[in-house]
Amino acid sequence: MMKLDLSSLQKALLSLQAAINRAEKNRQDEEVRDGVIQRFEYTYELSWKMLKRQLEQESSTPGLIDQLSFRDLLRDAAEKGILTDIEPWFVYREQRNITSHAYNANKAKSVYMTALDFVKDAELLLQSLEKRNA
Repeated sequence: MMKLDLSSLQKALLSLQAAINRAEKNRQDEEVRDGVIQRFEYTYELSWKMLKRQLEQESSTPGLIDQLSFRDLLRDAAEKGILTDIEPWFVYREQRNITSHAYNANKAKSVYMTALDFVKDAELLLQSLEKRNA
């Protein structure tokens, strides 16, 4: 089995963590908050892609992974022990989808707060992927 190159996810997660740390020190700075949101977007996308790739590698029928619904893919990840709690990932997806629509200050605040939770679960996902690809 080929090992996944997790370096892009590692860098994205570090970047998100740095942005969150900066935002927590400058709570009134909307530009910093917007940076957290942008980094949440691409870190979420990378997390999702790496999760899918891992499932494809572990599957006897990798082509079928693309045909799974979002919910079924998360269930499969939980059954294989890659994720422990899938419920937050539904929220992350919903919040990620919000970012692609018109800007709204309340929505931005909601996505920012979600990013604070997401970073913890993304770290757990990365740890799980690192163990599988050691």
